[in-house]
Amino acid sequence: MFQPNHTTHADRTPQAPVAPAAPITPTAPGDVTFADLALIEPIQRALRTEKYVTPTPIQVQAIPHLLAGRDLLGCAQTGTGKTAAFALPILQRLAGQRRPAAPRGCRTLILTPTRELATQIGESFRTYGRHLGMSQAVIFGGVGQNPQVHALARGVDILIACPGRLLDLMQQGHVRLGGLEVFVLDEADRMLDMGFIHDVRKIVATLPPRRQTLLFSATMPGDIARLADSILADPVKVAVAPIASTAEKIDQWVLFVGKSDKRALLAEVLKDRSIARALVFTRTKHGANKVVEQLGRIQVPADAIHGNKSQGARERALDNFRRGRIRILVATDIAARGIDIDGITHVINYDLPNVPESYVHRIGRTARAGASGVAISFCDGEERAYLRDIEKLIRRNLPVVDSHPFHAAAASTTANGNDRPAAPPHRQQGRHRHRRRG
Repeated sequence: MFQPNHTTHADRTPQAPVAPAAPITPTAPGDVTFADLALIEPIQRALRTEKYVTPTPIQVQAIPHLLAGRDLLGCAQTGTGKTAAFALPILQRLAGQRRPAAPRGCRTLILTPTRELATQIGESFRTYGRHLGMSQAVIFGGVGQNPQVHALARGVDILIACPGRLLDLMQQGHVRLGGLEVFVLDEADRMLDMGFIHDVRKIVATLPPRRQTLLFSATMPGDIARLADSILADPVKVAVAPIASTAEKIDQWVLFVGKSDKRALLAEVLKDRSIARALVFTRTKHGANKVVEQLGRIQVPADAIHGNKSQGARERALDNFRRGRIRILVATDIAARGIDIDGITHVINYDLPNVPESYVHRIGRTARAGASGVAISFCDGEERAYLRDIEKLIRRNLPVVDSHPFHAAAASTTANGNDRPAAPPHRQQGRHRHRRRG
């Protein structure tokens, strides 16, 4: 049984840097290459293999500070390259100070909210660290724990974990975090949304006070700001986009529709073959399954991914979507940050989320790695308040597509009753009708 190691904020000091960091000078991100970031040759070789040349803004801003051993608070929307921003300096730190992890222990812990995201972070560490020989384990619930316990028995350099399963294994004595050097809390606001924040606090209470800590969050609600203040020591703050903003290259549209007409509207929208790969979001698991059934009736292959699906079923659905075997993947918000697949051309909000921040995370699945994308939201009469909250959060009104067969009477009226113009005539059919991707 683990014993919490309670510390105060005053006790928290970051560990010393691995090696003197390169000087940090103000530079436009476009002027920097990975070769300029003082990364060791084995990591540079892995990046060259992946044909990575130009780092993203968060990578340019974060990597030098992390190489210097600083704590970091990163405000970054999804799809900005933050996994590499923390993975590369962590790998360099571990390579520069080779030491075995203690049995059932780890040198680095990355805590993340979903099994999909944990798996993808694990794949990123394997890709970037392919020439370094680091050991790692990925643990999450929904599968048997014995293989995970076996993987942890001798200790690992890198542990990527979801909080529920990690806490279970800690309570059983299978995980010890006393030798931890680096702690990463990824997607902190999503942890809050999914009700994991109490588990996170229990895990943090067991960590050694002397460590490097990184916290990343797309939004910064009060609970997350207070958590950051309690676990970070004199952090560098990096923000690559305004908090709760959406990617600039996403065209966003709203279609007003009666609730009973949503399935027919989705079928109509999906006739557009420029929708090469679409992620469709519903609010409920049952709703996701019903949408897949409806699409099957009109010969549109699709699959669903949500919390009631087994791990195997979720991985098969993701693999089929990634490989282009299915064009449509229907998901609940559990997958909003766990899907990192290139080439998603469209995100369709079949149901508007009742948590406005989820809108940002959902549509961030498209327009990744510099690409452009389209986000289409269906809004029925009961969802007007959700639309109002979303527009307040992102500080803009979504253009309305009002020339579709199921257009509701109040299509050009916002949720709060103020009139606004519909989309310009040449765009009223929506980008989903005319957009062609190069």
